[in-house]
Amino acid sequence: MTSSTALPPATLIGLNASQLAHLLQTRQLTAERLLTVCLERVAECEPQVKAWRHIDPAFAMEQARMLDSGPLRGPLHGLPLGVKDLFDTRDFPTGYGSPIYADHRPNHDAAAVALCRNAGAIVLGKTVTTEFATFSPGPTSNPHNVLHTPGGSSSGSAAAVGAQMIPLALGTQTAASIIRPAAYCGVVGFKPSFGLISRAGVKSLSESLDTVGGFGRCVADVALLTSVMAGAPEWRLPTGAGKPRIGVCRTAHWDQASPAMQHTLMTTVQRLSAAGVPVSDVELPDSFGGLAGVHDEVMCSEAFKALADERLNHPEGLSERLLEMLERGAGFGLKQTLAHRAALASARHQMGRLFAGFDLLLTPSACGEAERGLERTGDPVFSRAWSLLGLPSLNLPVGFGPQGLPLGVQLTGPIFSDTATLGFCQEIEALLQQ
Repeated sequence: MTSSTALPPATLIGLNASQLAHLLQTRQLTAERLLTVCLERVAECEPQVKAWRHIDPAFAMEQARMLDSGPLRGPLHGLPLGVKDLFDTRDFPTGYGSPIYADHRPNHDAAAVALCRNAGAIVLGKTVTTEFATFSPGPTSNPHNVLHTPGGSSSGSAAAVGAQMIPLALGTQTAASIIRPAAYCGVVGFKPSFGLISRAGVKSLSESLDTVGGFGRCVADVALLTSVMAGAPEWRLPTGAGKPRIGVCRTAHWDQASPAMQHTLMTTVQRLSAAGVPVSDVELPDSFGGLAGVHDEVMCSEAFKALADERLNHPEGLSERLLEMLERGAGFGLKQTLAHRAALASARHQMGRLFAGFDLLLTPSACGEAERGLERTGDPVFSRAWSLLGLPSLNLPVGFGPQGLPLGVQLTGPIFSDTATLGFCQEIEALLQQ
């Protein structure tokens, strides 16, 4: 058995969550040793990256020592975890990215947090979110260049994993809040099919769009994390289905992708084709061009209702940008809501037929590299349609752009195909690393 002290900090920091989990499960590494190294990394990076809203090293160390002195708790045993500050936590303040909740301390954990703790994860603290998971950013910077945005709304979670402060973090997606920050920060982010992970204890923004997911350094990491929250251990097992049939989907927004993003996606296509992966172009129905707009209207309309208390009783605590969004949402009544649902039902039917010929769709994860400045979190346009349809989507880092910042591609599978989608994504990841 290898002593945990024999593994230098640089080695531990460079390991992904799946590798660390193996060492922890076999007691070749103690939770205390891993946490110590993570805290050293936090001390080094956090003054510049500002990924954390609240962190409690002493409490985390107490958890680590308890885990080391007892039996294995579960598949996340001893792994430090960052929790987006949209999830309620019983032992950390929860602010939802808003001054309205500056002193808010829930007396319970969100379901996803409770399940991760039960599986042995060590909650190190709460990571920064944008205001109510919308567009007004917090203080977090991109770990690859602090002059650039990390994306949003799961800003702190993506940045903390990207800076190697922690191996895993929780996030949520309503538009592109997992996929885009994962792309900007150069990590893997997975948004499961809508509804497969409980949102109990997560501040609601859009009832029909909000989805819980997570961040890691490889596909196996996010499969491990999300499988615990979904109660689906089969997500961690490659399907053995072979090479997926990939449809290259430029979407109606292709001209919004930067030249570097377009080049990177097409280079990825060439590499996969050369590796024997069946790759072909796919054209979406013309009606799909309007899905991003439908998503925007649904999100605004549902946010107007979800944030009713804040809007009615604490408007002074809301940003001007959020107030404008809620004002837009007020203009969509029942007639428009029913029209949205009809358009969505039609799109889901057409998408089911399209996926008869493909296992995954390949699209950009974002328009390009992370934008310079911290005032904006980037355009969610390349994820809006997939979020509206509730499809499982994963960001896979595939290179860097001309500014030296990460670029990622998005792999999307059919609804409720999460087990197969994760397995296929692992296959793609392995092929691209050859």
